Amino acid sequence: MSDDDARVDEVAAELFVLPPSRFTAARNERAAAEGGLVGRKVAKLRKPTVAAWAVNLLVRDGQLGEAVELSRALHEAQDDLDAAELGRLGRQRRQLVAALARRAGELAAAAGNPLSPAVTDAVEKTVNAAVVDAAAAAAVLTGRLVSAIDPAGLPQGALAEAVAGSVPDTLTLPETPRDDLAARRARKAAERAVREAERAKADAERENAAADRRVDTASERATRARERVNGLRADLERAEKDADAADGALAERMREQTRAREAVRAAAEAVERAEAARDGGSDR
Repeated sequence: MSDDDARVDEVAAELFVLPPSRFTAARNERAAAEGGLVGRKVAKLRKPTVAAWAVNLLVRDGQLGEAVELSRALHEAQDDLDAAELGRLGRQRRQLVAALARRAGELAAAAGNPLSPAVTDAVEKTVNAAVVDAAAAAAVLTGRLVSAIDPAGLPQGALAEAVAGSVPDTLTLPETPRDDLAARRARKAAERAVREAERAKADAERENAAADRRVDTASERATRARERVNGLRADLERAEKDADAADGALAERMREQTRAREAVRAAAEAVERAEAARDGGSDR
């Protein structure tokens, strides 16, 4: 990159965080002040859309660094085919993108230009593009966006049109040492093992709690059954005593019956003897 191009990029980054209403006049003043080739290139800078301006404010505010780090973590999780980590990072990405879009709205409102819902949506899409695509991240982090970026489709040349001045080919990030990468992957494997062990522990605790409940229920039923058995045994003992008493009473009544029958028979015999004696006296 030539010194002139580097100067144009520097001026563009300064102009593109000014409120859109001040851009044209400020650009023309800077073009005249710079003069020469730089001045002519500055004069050709296009006015950024409101969404692009809001994203440029985020860049100047230093709010996109975490998104860039998350982008690298997402790519590493994809390389590792770590579904659990991808799910966690995906949720984190959505939360971060939404938070950054809100922050852009705050910065724009503070600068006197509140964002409409449509513009906020365009800001969110642009931040999301920076998270999921390294080239988009490189373009966004220049702070020289002219238009918003849609991650749903990045046709060839779209980034060059969306950025004023020079466009970096890729996002320049510190190279991750192989030892650090291996250590991070080992840590992820250990974290997965911990999560699996925690899930197994939770499952075992749930099963243990269920087993405790089943034991308590069975114990209650056994107690009630024993109480019924003990009650029935007491009833049986009382019934046996009542039966013995009834048998004794029956035997006594039968003896009384026998004595009564014998008395009746003796009385009948006495009657017969008396009648016989009476009849014999009459014949004389």
